Amino acid sequence: RCDVCLLMIDATEGITEQDKKIAGVAHKAGKGIIVVVNKWDLIEKDTHTMDRFKKDMGTDLAFMDYVPFLFISAKSGQRVNKVLELAEEVYAQSIRRIPTGMLNDVLNEAVSMSEPPTQNGRRLKLYYATQVAIQPPAFVIFVNETTLVYFSYERYLENYFRKTFGFSGTPIRILFRNRSKEE
Repeated sequence: RCDVCLLMIDATEGITEQDKKIAGVAHKAGKGIIVVVNKWDLIEKDTHTMDRFKKDMGTDLAFMDYVPFLFISAKSGQRVNKVLELAEEVYAQSIRRIPTGMLNDVLNEAVSMSEPPTQNGRRLKLYYATQVAIQPPAFVIFVNETTLVYFSYERYLENYFRKTFGFSGTPIRILFRNRSKEE
């Protein structure tokens, strides 16, 4: 029922199976998510500790590569004041609306950078896109044939939209629909 989920991870334990399940529930529900790593003061650090920790957690949470990480210490108060600030940023991303014209410009740019795949001599054609929802942001892309959409190309478009528009901390949904003959 939340707008932004704060997934609290114990830095001394790392990500547990229960943490992965909770993350999966939040992702599936389309909630904004922040991974808050607590007890960061108890970890022996060098210059690459945080990057290694993010990489390891990124492997465990590969389905949520859009999630920001925040390393805090509740005991010492280190970076605790950043939690609410980051939650507000993630919430703002989850309610963000992209104008249809701008969205279609980015879609055309993405298609020109990487052509859609072909199947049995038929090429996927992407006609236009529109945003249909927020929390999470959802986009409908009208195509010539939905069966020609491969998961890898859908993932490519999602990553391209993220690179262009941000959407940090919030899942996005991309739906493909066949364009009707009248359109």
